[in-house]
Amino acid sequence: MHMSRFAALALAALVPLIACAQAIPTVELKGQRYRIEIAEDDASRAHGLMDRTHMDDDHGMLFVFQDDAPRAFWMKNTKIPLDMLYFDADRRLVSVQHNVPPCVADPCPAYSSGAPARYVLELNAGQAEKLGVSSGDELIVHR
Repeated sequence: MHMSRFAALALAALVPLIACAQAIPTVELKGQRYRIEIAEDDASRAHGLMDRTHMDDDHGMLFVFQDDAPRAFWMKNTKIPLDMLYFDADRRLVSVQHNVPPCVADPCPAYSSGAPARYVLELNAGQAEKLGVSSGDELIVHR
């Protein structure tokens, strides 16, 4: 009797941990999964990955907008080179900016989507090429 009660208590203690582990948002692209931070308000989108000196290879940031529009991103105060992948409302890849370098002096250039986009995924430079992404590839978002 004590053993089953102990097992029940142990399981009850683990449930929040399991739920928390599953709550980490991820995206999947071409079969590769990335842990992501989500920027979906003006403040978090404006700050983005500024001041980061490192990002794990399996990590990224997903920018979420409320509408489809041409997007332009810059690298002011961003210290690591990035790939910028632009997706439409259906989460289909519309364009990629490869190996975008950090901006070291103003004015910082803007990197355009070239087409309407609703989502922008920033990954470490070289990841898009490594995955072999192409127009129309689907981004799967797990929240």
